[in-house]
Amino acid sequence: MWCYFDAFLTLVEPNNYKEALKESCWIEVMQEEIHEFKRLQVCELVPHLDYIMSINLKWIFKVKLDEFRGVLKNKVRLVAKGFRQKEGINFEESFAPVARIEAIRIFAVNASHKNMTVYQMDVNTAFLNDVLREEVYVSQTERFVAQDHPNHVY
Repeated sequence: MWCYFDAFLTLVEPNNYKEALKESCWIEVMQEEIHEFKRLQVCELVPHLDYIMSINLKWIFKVKLDEFRGVLKNKVRLVAKGFRQKEGINFEESFAPVARIEAIRIFAVNASHKNMTVYQMDVNTAFLNDVLREEVYVSQTERFVAQDHPNHVY
């Protein structure tokens, strides 16, 4: 069973979307990511108006390895190219919170000192639930354009 599963994974991380299309395993995880956006109702497809500037999307590809450097899974993220926003026009501030290694170490030491049990988990898809105050529009990504609304944006 392991060899059968491993046949659908790859050690090669594509640098861009076109490289990813050469491997069926990457196409499959890209489809799963789009499906999660739809399932969680993250965004809504709307007509693109001339005065609206939409932000383009980019695929990020990552191979997740186990402790023996074996392939666990191929992972993709669909991210907005927020660096293309212009101050005062279509944003106030944006950031991506990431825990620093020092904070994780402090947490682990504190938990150990207090004899606490710590559980680690991997979250497939996580979105912070908050309503945006401003409207943000993103373009549809290549190969995943709605056939009935090819000129719409999210």
